[in-house]
Formats: sequence, C-alpha cells, structure tokens
Amino acid sequence: MIDEQKVKLMTKLALYEHTQGKEDFKVSEYYRKDYAGMHIFSSILWVTAGYVCVAVMIVLAGLDALMDSMSNSLMIMFLMIFVVGYLGTVVIYAVISSYIYNQKHKDARMRVKKYNHDLTRLLKWYEREKK
Repeated sequence: MIDEQKVKLMTKLALYEHTQGKEDFKVSEYYRKDYAGMHIFSSILWVTAGYVCVAVMIVLAGLDALMDSMSNSLMIMFLMIFVVGYLGTVVIYAVISSYIYNQKHKDARMRVKKYNHDLTRLLKWYEREKK
C-alpha cells in the first residue's frame, strides 16, 4: 500500500536534489571560511582588473590636459588618489563579498542539513516497514 506522506517526502527530496541541491552540495563541501575566502579573493582580482581599466580610460581621456600641466607634485597627487581610491574600493568590495558569500554558505548548509534530516526520516520509515 502506498503511503501518501512517504510519497510527499520522497518528492520533496527529489525536487530539492534536482533544483537547489546541486549547488548546495557543492557549496557545503567547503568550510565557510574557505568558501568565503576563495570568493573574496576572486572578487578582489576582478575589482582590480576593473579599476585598472577605468583608471586607464580616465588617463587616456585626459591625457592632453595631463601632459600640459605635468609636474612631479601633480603626478604624486594623482598616484596617491589612485592608490587611496583603489584601497577603498577593494575594502568595500571585500566586505560586501564576505557578507554575501558567508550568508550563501550558511543558507546552503541549512538547506543541506534539512535535506539530511528528511532523508534520515525516510530511511527510518523504510526500516519500520521491513519489520
């Protein structure tokens, strides 16, 4: 005889496995610090590439004006603005990435724990039926 509750539980487990489960299982394989650290590092690399591209475009756009008024103090000032802007941008993106990926790992872990709990319930159900 088919038990409706068991069928619902099995359907719920199968649906999770085929939708969010694939990504959640990959995410939950890592420790939270490792997962967040890996993504923070990649975010910093992408921010660096983007910041350099934007800085190069700004320098190329104002190259004529820059060449007319070039002095050592002006070059040092522009370099300091570039470095401070870069460090500020990297810190902001690192903090945002840290929050996002820590939360993503926490949510994935919670869903995987719920999946494991439901799977344990299903296994106990099968054990009861064998007896």
